[in-house]
Order: sequence, then structure tokens, then C-alpha cells
Amino acid sequence: MKIAIVTDAWHPQTNGVVTTLTQTARCLAELGHEVRVFGPDGLRSVPLPTYSEIRLVVRPRRRLRRRLLEFQPDAVHVATEGSMGFAARRICLRLTWPFTTSYDTRYPQYVRARFPVPLSFTYALLRRFHSPSRCTMVPTQFMRRELEARSFDHVAVWSRGVDTDMFRPREKSFLAAPRPVFMYMGRVAPEKNIGSFLSLELPGSKYVVGDGPSRKTLEQRFPRTRFTGYKHGDELVAHLAAADVFVFPSRTDTFGLVLLEAMACGVPVAAYPVAGPADVVRQGFSGYLDEDLQRAALRAIDLDPGTCREEALKRSWMAATEQFVSNLRPRMRLSLAA
Repeated sequence: MKIAIVTDAWHPQTNGVVTTLTQTARCLAELGHEVRVFGPDGLRSVPLPTYSEIRLVVRPRRRLRRRLLEFQPDAVHVATEGSMGFAARRICLRLTWPFTTSYDTRYPQYVRARFPVPLSFTYALLRRFHSPSRCTMVPTQFMRRELEARSFDHVAVWSRGVDTDMFRPREKSFLAAPRPVFMYMGRVAPEKNIGSFLSLELPGSKYVVGDGPSRKTLEQRFPRTRFTGYKHGDELVAHLAAADVFVFPSRTDTFGLVLLEAMACGVPVAAYPVAGPADVVRQGFSGYLDEDLQRAALRAIDLDPGTCREEALKRSWMAATEQFVSNLRPRMRLSLAA
């Protein structure tokens, strides 16, 4: 099957959507599918207001339409709700091509964290975007129930995986810091609620691995925290594996791939009992979820690193990709029969 994936988030960006699409494209090829990712590369773009690291393509529809017609896909998946996603949606509707979509980012909560916009307004816009889709894919059952409660139709689960060859236990001595080491890794942005982690009274050291619009403010507020900036590849894994507890303070993520990555490194997770962690962390085995984040972090220290990794080993990118394909195929058969 020829599968087109259209996305606003693509390399060189570093985030969960890019990781998911990269691994999915790799697994689709291994399964014998021909996959092409249509991203913002080579197109004129402008920085997203309040988040300059993310760029929006300017008027991509004409060029994207030409590229899609040249490829002639059997299935089109629209992965993001940005300018590329809106262009792909309009093209498919005009050509009467069936397509599927993803809901990977809780934009209503992200927008609310920056501007006084009612959640109902943003959800209405997103519901309109996804409504023509044959299937809206979400990463967890929690998110499926949440969207269905918001009157979204045709919602299905497309889970996530982790590369357990890359993310694996390593020497804790990589970080020469007082123990225990509590770490956050990811975007440093308002919606990640990192201040709730850094405000905790915890022994040892705190690390923030990553970058984003909130970094300077947080560095000024919490001068004892070590901010490393972005890390990539082997160096990123070495930092993560050297932590004693991974603290995930976000209340807005739909999944949180980094939770699985930490667990694969043998690092237990401390988080709030919300969407994402609730579907990934096994309470008392791979982490602790608690409305008292400090209590969760202190309890997680005593968990067995081997058990954390065992939980991560249950999640593979190939299994997640097969789930993705199963969400495509029934829609393809219906469209061909029509």
C-alpha cells in the first residue's frame, strides 16, 4: 500500500510527533509499504507566535497537491492540525480522497496556557478539522474517551513504542551530581508545567534537559537547577539513564514518549495521574502517579530499575505501526468499494 503522511512537525524539530512519525515510517517500510512523508522541508515558513522553534508553512496547498497527485497514494494520513494539515485536508476533500487524522497535541490546553481562550472554542475548531476524517487516531484509551466526550466521531487508538536498543540502562556516573538526581527532559514551555517540578523540596539534584521559550525565566527562578539545553542521540540517552527519577509534571500531554524512554533506561517515573502517564506508567512498578508530585518523586526512588525496563519492553514500534495500519485498511476497503 502507498501511504502518504502529511505533517507540520518534521526534522530538524525534536519532539514526540517527529519521533513517532520517523519510527512509523521505518516500520511501514519494513512491513512492505511504500511510505512518503510530506513535511515542511523546502517550503517557505514563518515561526509560530510564542514558539519560534516551530514553523508554519506559508500557503503550501498548490505544491502539496502536485506532490500528492504525483505520488497517487492509497491512503492519506494527516498527522497535524497546522498549515500543512489544513492544506492536506482541503486537497483530500476536493479530490474526494478518504483520509485519516491524528490528535497528538492537546491544543485547547496549550492555547489556554498562553491566552485566555475558552477550551470549548478551541475544541470546536478541532472537531470541525477532524470531522471529515474516516478515523481520528489518538495515542491512548484515555484520550479516546476524552474526545468522544467532546463529541468527536470515529476515534481509534494508535499507541506508541520505544527503541529499547537505543534507550537502555547505562552508568549513573555520567552525571557527577549529588544523588538522587531528579530529571525532566523535553520541551521547556509553559504547558509543560515544569515550575511545579522545580518548586518541589527534594534531596539531591534537579536537571532539565531540553530547551524552549520558558528556559530563561525558569533559570532565573531556579538557579540551583542544572539546565543542559538540547541533547541528541547517545548523549541524550546518557543523560536520561543517569537520572534516578524522571519527573513529568505536564498535565496536558496526550502520551509522553519520554516516559517510555525513561522506563527503558531503568528510570522510574513520577507524574500526575492524568492522560499520558495514566496509560503508560504501571503504578508501583514503573513509577508513581500522585496529585502530590513530591510524594510521587520520593516514592519512585525505591522502585526496581529492572522492572521499569521490563514494562518498557512490552511496547514496540512495530506493534504500534501495525495498529496504525489496521486503522487505515478498513477505510481503504470501504472507499474502494464505493
